Amino acid sequence: MPTVKAGGISLYYEAHGEGEPLLLIMGYGSNSGHWFVILPRLASRFNVIIFDNRGTGRSDKPDIPYTAEMMTGDITGLLDAIGIGAAHVFGVSMGGMIAQELALRHPGRVKKLVLGCTSCGGPRAIRSSPEAAAFLFNPERARLSEEEKALSTVPWLWNEDFIAKHPEAVRRYVTTTTQYPTPLYAYTCQANFILSLDTYDRLPQIKAPALVMCGARDRLIPPENSGILASRIPGAELVIFEKAGHGFISDTADEAGDKIIRFLQR
Repeated sequence: MPTVKAGGISLYYEAHGEGEPLLLIMGYGSNSGHWFVILPRLASRFNVIIFDNRGTGRSDKPDIPYTAEMMTGDITGLLDAIGIGAAHVFGVSMGGMIAQELALRHPGRVKKLVLGCTSCGGPRAIRSSPEAAAFLFNPERARLSEEEKALSTVPWLWNEDFIAKHPEAVRRYVTTTTQYPTPLYAYTCQANFILSLDTYDRLPQIKAPALVMCGARDRLIPPENSGILASRIPGAELVIFEKAGHGFISDTADEAGDKIIRFLQR
């Protein structure tokens, strides 16, 4: 089981494929296994590094408030440990928030930046609906079994067509989620980072070429947030998948993967 010491904790990671390094940063409460749909396409062209954020999967889960300094420090420590100076970076949801901070705090480590279904945070971001906020941060979810939590998450991620046509993906998502469950306190620790994020005023400082992507039917992070990011990051490109939701890396994996590959290889 490959782990490294970074940021004072043990981080689990995997490397797939060959080529230029591409670091993937997963979202709130999710682990590296949740890249399973889009990972093979990206790994066909790049040396893809996936890892478990602090608080998830097989990485350590300290019960302290997680800060931007910690989350980005984990990544630079991981890159140092595996001998990578700079990489392309693709972050989704909370992972996209971490990716923004990484590009701002450590610009020399980010070659090109891809932000998926994410937000700049702070008062200028478009807030999630009350229903979405209740789903994300409702402590009552702690009463559900791990399988029930995973199944209740699926409709918030993927469109009905993908769910109906790919029951095997739903089963794998549930298995991946329940195999390495995120404890309730770790959700709270990660939420501390999400709620403290505000990159709006700093986004014009991002120097890396950037691609911003989202699903038009995103029920968790309103897609208007991707428009804000693309308008604030100099030269950023914006791609919106009309039939996709928050989990566009699965329900439009082929199209999204191709767009990412073309962007990174230009």
